[in-house]
Amino acid sequence: MPQGRRAHDCVALGYPEVVMAGFPRVGDNKLVQIVDAALADAARRSGGWLVCRPGCTECCRGAFAINQLDALRLQRGLADFEARAPERGARIRQRAREAVRRLSGEFPGDPVTGLLGEGEESILRFEDFANDEPCPVLDPRTGLCELYQSRPMTCRVFGPPVRSELGLGVCQLCFQGASDGQIAACEMVPDPHDLESKLVDRVERNTGKRGNTIIAFCLGT
Repeated sequence: MPQGRRAHDCVALGYPEVVMAGFPRVGDNKLVQIVDAALADAARRSGGWLVCRPGCTECCRGAFAINQLDALRLQRGLADFEARAPERGARIRQRAREAVRRLSGEFPGDPVTGLLGEGEESILRFEDFANDEPCPVLDPRTGLCELYQSRPMTCRVFGPPVRSELGLGVCQLCFQGASDGQIAACEMVPDPHDLESKLVDRVERNTGKRGNTIIAFCLGT
């Protein structure tokens, strides 16, 4: 789709052109390529230990934080999807709005802006928040992600061993029976030069919106 046409559609669908203009498209494409290449390499090394497959929804339930770069990528992805498949796009948006209505009362942040709180109390509340909530982008009939190409970085690294402040973590369905050494040998390093944080900072400066949110609020408000 030509860039001018995309901008027009975004405005028509409720996404201000100035917000879409704040999205670092070239940089984000590079980040996605880096992360997807790291995933492919980790999957190759993991072999049969990695059981991720289309229709598995282990990583599609439970709210998790996404940054403003993830949020804009999803919003752009939904705008494009609605232009191609209006009825399916409307169902995604409706599921997101229904999720917002369910979650607003207990949301550990500002339910108006959709931004998660950054204080200790909010962080503790988020640990037990919406742990069984299905992602609104998940098609309940097929078990497939309808915005797969636009999915957040957390979704792109789920499954293989990825290191965090808690150590080396894997999906509970994967690496059954593997030793610590076997798991470590398959470690995925998704963004070795920390390109994501630079892009997030740029998005926040461009849009004036700072902090994390969740997918439901990103697409349903």
